[in-house]
Amino acid sequence: MTTQSNAVPESHLQSRVAEPVAIPPLRRMYWLLRRELYEYRTIYVVPLAAAQLFLIGFVIHTFVLRHRVPILKSAHNELAFSFEVSAALIMGTALLIGLYYSLEALYGERRDRSILFWKSLPVSDLETVLSKFIIPLIIVPLISFAITLVTQFMMLILGSIILLGSGVDIGEVWRQSAFFRTSLIFFYHIVTVHGLWYAPIYGWLFMVSAWSRRAPLLWAVLPPFVICGVEKIAFNSTHFLTLILQRLLGSQVQPSSSPGGASMDMGSQLIPAHFFAEPGLWIGLAITAIFLAIAVQLRRSRGPI
Repeated sequence: MTTQSNAVPESHLQSRVAEPVAIPPLRRMYWLLRRELYEYRTIYVVPLAAAQLFLIGFVIHTFVLRHRVPILKSAHNELAFSFEVSAALIMGTALLIGLYYSLEALYGERRDRSILFWKSLPVSDLETVLSKFIIPLIIVPLISFAITLVTQFMMLILGSIILLGSGVDIGEVWRQSAFFRTSLIFFYHIVTVHGLWYAPIYGWLFMVSAWSRRAPLLWAVLPPFVICGVEKIAFNSTHFLTLILQRLLGSQVQPSSSPGGASMDMGSQLIPAHFFAEPGLWIGLAITAIFLAIAVQLRRSRGPI
């Protein structure tokens, strides 16, 4: 008497086992960026809040301006000044967010121990660090640009409505605002300066964020402060401080080591040939690559706090 076995042949079982699906790098990067935007909602919430506050202040200021008859002759200048201030406010807010995010990005996941979960996923440390670095380098500047664009357009509309019948030439207000031209200039400035020029600052903060176990802000500020102090005491010079100010202020400060040298000013930043020919830009990007490489190695070797 023969019995039939219910066992499934091994080859048949192997054919039913689902092979892991390879996720393309761009798709992985897309989901990593979505993760950052979901976890750090301050990236867009804070600039939106700043824009709303400024719009409220602008409406109040425009109502006051309408009833100040002697000032109506200079209403165009008043509104133009408001446009500049709104851009500076939102741009400054975005810069602070980028700095805060860079210092928190790799330190925060070790502090809350979520790094254990993210390291279990099929995503390399390099991809994770690069996805986080894209946030202050590209995403935050683009978000601040979009919010500024919408804010200034609403300012034009609200200002025109409030000043109707007050004797102000609304058409002249729109012409002098040069909305599209100033938007392009602002877009170029925020991508180049707030992105490329500030890249070494973000890279340094990323490295500190991956290294420090406590008080990352202190470790981010203390080494430059000590270097400046030692240089001043030992050599009675401020070369390092000048380089830091040059990086923070958009290269408006002449390095004391090379007076009269090729230093970029705010006017030349608007000319791509001048900006991309600036040696400080490429030196800064090379230093940024070194900082990020160290941050990748630190994230690979360091566990939760």
